[in-house]
Amino acid sequence: MNDRFRRLLTQANPAVFTAVAGLAGFCAYFSMYAFRKPFTAATFEIVPGWQFVLDYKVALIVAQVAGYAVSKFIGVKVISEIQPRHRAWAIIGLIGISWLALVAFALIPTPWNVAALFVNGLPLGMIWGLVYGYMEGRRVSEVLAAMLCASFILSSGVVKTVGVWLMQTWQVNEFWMPAATGCLFMPLLFVSVWVLGQLPPPSPRDEAERARRSPMTSVERGAFLRAYAPGLIALIFAYVLLTAFRDFRDNFAAEIWTALGHGGDAAIFSASELPVAIIALLGMAAVIAVRDNRRALMVIHAMVGGGFALLALSTLAFQANLISPLVWMILAGSGLYLAYNPINAVLFDRLVAVSGLVANAGFLIYVADSCGYLGSVGLLLFRNFGQPDLDWLQFFMMGAYVTGIVGAIATLLAAIYFYRRSSPGRMAPGSAPSPLPVTR
Repeated sequence: MNDRFRRLLTQANPAVFTAVAGLAGFCAYFSMYAFRKPFTAATFEIVPGWQFVLDYKVALIVAQVAGYAVSKFIGVKVISEIQPRHRAWAIIGLIGISWLALVAFALIPTPWNVAALFVNGLPLGMIWGLVYGYMEGRRVSEVLAAMLCASFILSSGVVKTVGVWLMQTWQVNEFWMPAATGCLFMPLLFVSVWVLGQLPPPSPRDEAERARRSPMTSVERGAFLRAYAPGLIALIFAYVLLTAFRDFRDNFAAEIWTALGHGGDAAIFSASELPVAIIALLGMAAVIAVRDNRRALMVIHAMVGGGFALLALSTLAFQANLISPLVWMILAGSGLYLAYNPINAVLFDRLVAVSGLVANAGFLIYVADSCGYLGSVGLLLFRNFGQPDLDWLQFFMMGAYVTGIVGAIATLLAAIYFYRRSSPGRMAPGSAPSPLPVTR
């Protein structure tokens, strides 16, 4: 059955292949969020045995994000070196470990169960790179990446809705709710990962247009970073802002919606994120129409800059009472993900293609992610100790302005650098003068 299905995918019409591959990637990463985010739907207002200065929910989030950040550093090596045939089993094994940690979270009394969230985040940080490895290096990578990115926009709201539903309808307590939510998504996880494992590798035509993707050695990773260091530094700085703000918005959505007058409304999480997912998906998918890799790289930078601007301007409009809270959250979310998604997926894919070097975008994504989640931990600690008097809504608005303005400036600097760096005659050392693969 496996061989027959794989042959069908190899011979399938490109539209059919894109739909199958994109849906499998969407469902696999969607399922992962059921093991990562449900606990944030609970408020944990009264926690027996917790007597620390740090708020209990903040402590849980810091622990999980710290594990996630460590995972990203590990992933710089693992994701860049892993062989394609090992990806599927790695996804299942890592998510299995994270679910056992959620069971431990429910069984271990406070305050010791906080450590279980660190263990939960530790394996999950590598799932994005493993799933994205099936998507990159193809002529349809923008569409596949857009569908993959839409999964974490939509899934975050959906799994929170499921978590609230379990607590309200089935009286599952807030400590067992995360593990119970994960159980509900296990069948979808297994089916989607099986389909991913049957996908054929990029075709020769894919490699001709997007450069061949290959595991990288430590020497090759260092050479790539040195070749594009100034632009990558500016881009990663912008990404740190995005990751920290996105994580804050995601983790404290319940508190922000309560401050906006929608507390206890389980459906609001999904209702606000669905339009965001559609807008972000369409924006990324549109880049596939730009075949020239250098031009596409600039278009993506423009999209990122526009997302930063929308984030700041929509917040200004809300404060001026020009738009409602729901419209503001949709527009702010759209701006956030119009900036975040391209960096997290298609921008690095096009940069590898422009360089002409044999590499993989997963490596660059994990370099950015490892820095981004350190920024996320830093923002949480700053909120708890540096600005404890600001309520969640005030802090969120302040973060929107800082992220939008500073991020737009950093993106502009990166765009100028990459435009000049990728001009004819200024390719990376050892690369071809056009975006064609270089063989070892």
